[in-house]
Amino acid sequence: MANGHGGARPGAGRKKKALSEKLTDGNPGKAPLTKMQFDVQHSKLEGCDMPPIAEYLKQVTKNSHQNLTPEIYESTWNWLNERGCAQLVKKELIEQYALYVTRWVQCEEGINQYGLLAKHPTTQMPIASPYVSMGLSFLKQANILWLQIYQIVKENCETPLGSNPNDDLMERILGSKT
Repeated sequence: MANGHGGARPGAGRKKKALSEKLTDGNPGKAPLTKMQFDVQHSKLEGCDMPPIAEYLKQVTKNSHQNLTPEIYESTWNWLNERGCAQLVKKELIEQYALYVTRWVQCEEGINQYGLLAKHPTTQMPIASPYVSMGLSFLKQANILWLQIYQIVKENCETPLGSNPNDDLMERILGSKT
């Protein structure tokens, strides 16, 4: 359209079915399934360790107690590697996810340390802490990145995934309030 409001929107429409579901259902649509195939006989494959963590991710942020980014990066890569999908997800995507989760945790530390309210710099009136809005922004971005990673795994993993690790985390958080 001339005014730029037409066309498909990103993420719109029915989501793709997982490869493992297609295999267990017997491929009802009979469309050819896209599987990653490797010619093992003629290539010299060697085991690959986790890609090194970038130096900027190892630095501790000012006024932060710890840097969780390397730990989150490593656990995410290990989760991908267990499912045979570590080579399908770009290293930068895992780095961004780990960084945003760490930033969210740092905002939560700021909320715990300073509270939900702050003073306005000029009027000295109470306002919402800036850590709250920053934390929500970082959490939203981390969730978007996680959904991208999870979608890649879901579309390419031949074995059933089981539960989403983020769902398990939310269950632990919600279950601990009893």
